[in-house]
Amino acid sequence: MAVTIYGVVALTFMMGMYALEHRGPRFILAFAVGCILSSIYGFLSGAWPFGVVELVWSSIALRRYRQEVG
Repeated sequence: MAVTIYGVVALTFMMGMYALEHRGPRFILAFAVGCILSSIYGFLSGAWPFGVVELVWSSIALRRYRQEVG
């Protein structure tokens, strides 16, 4: 049950930050963190393909963040 609650919180955070990305680079960075949290959930829940995809999304978001602040 704890893993499920963690997953709901992580995914909600990730989607919220995705929706707010247009407000600035800090939200892009927060989205990347949300992706990492969601990836952890994927691995904890046994859905490793989801975990891998979320790691890829986090790297894309981090690259976008660096472009915005660079």
